[in-house]
Amino acid sequence: MGRALSGDLRSRVLKASDEGMSARQAAARFGVGVSSAIRWIARAKIGELAPRPQGRRRASSLDAHEAFIVGLVEERKDITLNEMVERLVAEQSVRISRSALSAWLRGHGWTFKKSPRTHWSRIAPTS
Repeated sequence: MGRALSGDLRSRVLKASDEGMSARQAAARFGVGVSSAIRWIARAKIGELAPRPQGRRRASSLDAHEAFIVGLVEERKDITLNEMVERLVAEQSVRISRSALSAWLRGHGWTFKKSPRTHWSRIAPTS
């Protein structure tokens, strides 16, 4: 993905375009891509002068079932991902992989850290 160009550069390309220079000429003069200059000028005509945010968060099919998933976790704290996937298929008719469910849970702040029964330097459980 390309890097973001400065707002100052964008405004100089737009000013040159307003003074009668074509988009291709302005792009060559300021060292930007022709498609970028064309897009900036077209957006300026409809009033968009600021750059749009880069990247986007794609919606997940699990977003609609958030309450159900949170209920599963709160009902049984030690539920496994496999059990959650099975319950989603059986009760909500949602087919999703275990890794996708894990990524969705991490993205919403649900993590589970296993606590070892023994100290790392011991070979038997401590009391």
